[in-house]
Amino acid sequence: MEETNPARNGSEQPVDDVQNDVDQLSQKLAEYENKLGEMREVLLRERAEIENQRKRLHRDLEQARKFANERLLSDLLPVCDNLERGLAVDNADVSALREGMDLTLKALLKVAESNGLKPIDPIGQAFNPELHQAMSLVDAPGRPADTVVAVMQKGYALNDRLLRPALVAIAKPPGA
Repeated sequence: MEETNPARNGSEQPVDDVQNDVDQLSQKLAEYENKLGEMREVLLRERAEIENQRKRLHRDLEQARKFANERLLSDLLPVCDNLERGLAVDNADVSALREGMDLTLKALLKVAESNGLKPIDPIGQAFNPELHQAMSLVDAPGRPADTVVAVMQKGYALNDRLLRPALVAIAKPPGA
């Protein structure tokens, strides 16, 4: 005859069966605790990896900010060299100095253009308040009203965004 445990709500279950159930539940509990421990380790590793990535991205961003102008400045060095050579000449005639300055300006403008800078030179175009700043109205016979007739200072756009408006004189309307 099997031993029974009469203390379980009146049901009679053999003690060995209860012990087996306890053993099975203990095994499952141990198994789930191991899985939980593994999951905690994975979570901690993932958190550490995310933190390391965040630090790397922050460091890379700082480096990018620090050296963002490196290409531009290295392109400007030959222009500076040419200016220094021009200033070092003691007895150059005016035409030679003018020619050297003209070549240096062309080199500077080429560097600026290769880095996204474009001049705004609106002579003969209709006045555009988004690109031009009117400095004066002038009589300009034969020119339509609100047409740019003179540029006091060129404007510039950097990668299609206005950096500085052109300072312009525009034609007065007839009879104004």
